[in-house]
Amino acid sequence: MTKADIITEIISETGSERIDTKKVIETFMKKIKESLTSGENVYLRGFGSFIIKYRAEKLGRHISKDISIVIPEHNIPAFKPSKAFTELVKKNVSIIKKNNMSKDKSTTI
Repeated sequence: MTKADIITEIISETGSERIDTKKVIETFMKKIKESLTSGENVYLRGFGSFIIKYRAEKLGRHISKDISIVIPEHNIPAFKPSKAFTELVKKNVSIIKKNNMSKDKSTTI
């Protein structure tokens, strides 16, 4: 499911205008990005949290040059689903092995 698919689904369920729905979705995503880039987590009760995770400095490998490199400490955005959301997925989605997961079953926003 893509952002366009989500917009279409919302329009069909609410009867709202496409331009308004698209603006709401894009503003929602913009506000999450702004919050995370300013160091603030976003909590959506019953859905999950968009959080910032700290990654410590570590030693990695540059495979093509066969040398060790230092990967500096950094922060990354992450999503942590709520317990209710996690349980809903566990209950309703059959087991999908990593290499069998098709692009058709993923959602990109």
